[in-house]
Amino acid sequence: MKIIPSQSVLLVVDIQGALLPAIDGGADVLANTLWLLDIAAMLGIPALATEHCPQRIGLSEPSLRSRLAPDVIVEKTWFSAIAEGALLQAPSAERQQWIVTGMESHVCVQQTVLDLLAAGREVFVVDDAVGSRRLRDKELALQRMRQNGAEIVSREMVAFEWLECANNPQFRDVLKRFIR
Repeated sequence: MKIIPSQSVLLVVDIQGALLPAIDGGADVLANTLWLLDIAAMLGIPALATEHCPQRIGLSEPSLRSRLAPDVIVEKTWFSAIAEGALLQAPSAERQQWIVTGMESHVCVQQTVLDLLAAGREVFVVDDAVGSRRLRDKELALQRMRQNGAEIVSREMVAFEWLECANNPQFRDVLKRFIR
């Protein structure tokens, strides 16, 4: 299935400063998520984020948090961002397609994705924007999410599906600023 801009929302799961250094390829996970957030903002695609136990783990990484309004950041204690109910009450949560980035792939990302699928959402996990402390855990999580119905995509797949065509008024700007 294709990503439809008017039906999609970008979800950033738990990219928190205290955990980021422990993530295999964590700098890339953050950079690719910021890249997607910036394109989403340019194209009017809404974004949501979660913070897992921020009083213990800390807030979202500052460059990420500065791109988000406070009302789209949901605090949670359960690994699944869906379990406590607040995420599905957040702005734009009624959208059918969820583009998911974040960490850790095999814990909070996976449990959130499985619950989104169970709630009837279409889920696209961005391979180059999710991470775990160990690469093997990420690989297994991606495999399991795919087996359960999630689409595994790259950041550029998301960007070009959001753009839809070369006649999109933002196409040249996105190409110039983000696609190299």
